[in-house]
Amino acid sequence: MATAKPAKKETKKELKEFAIIETGGKQYLVSEGDTLKIEKMAGAHVVGGSVAFEKVLLHEKGSDTTIGVPYIKGAKVSAEIKKISRAKKVVVIKYKAKSNYFKKRGHRQPYFEVQITKLA
Repeated sequence: MATAKPAKKETKKELKEFAIIETGGKQYLVSEGDTLKIEKMAGAHVVGGSVAFEKVLLHEKGSDTTIGVPYIKGAKVSAEIKKISRAKKVVVIKYKAKSNYFKKRGHRQPYFEVQITKLA
């Protein structure tokens, strides 16, 4: 005897403002208040300082969507730098059997942890 599963409760999601930015060769979907780790940026930056991302690919404002070709002119996403650090060490080992070849290298990638403050 098969039992019917109760229908899932439908909840109306609130449309949130968000943007897709490009930095460090990667794309990120961000909205106000989000915290994310990005590649280290060139220049002199300090913790507590602000940074602006001008490579905005898409900006969604609930009912209004703007898509760039490839970027939106005049669009800007502002963020505050919360942390400047380096990631955990990645160990790279190269090894060839029976040929006395062994190389071991380590690498720590620098990153910025930023909090999105404004989408414009």
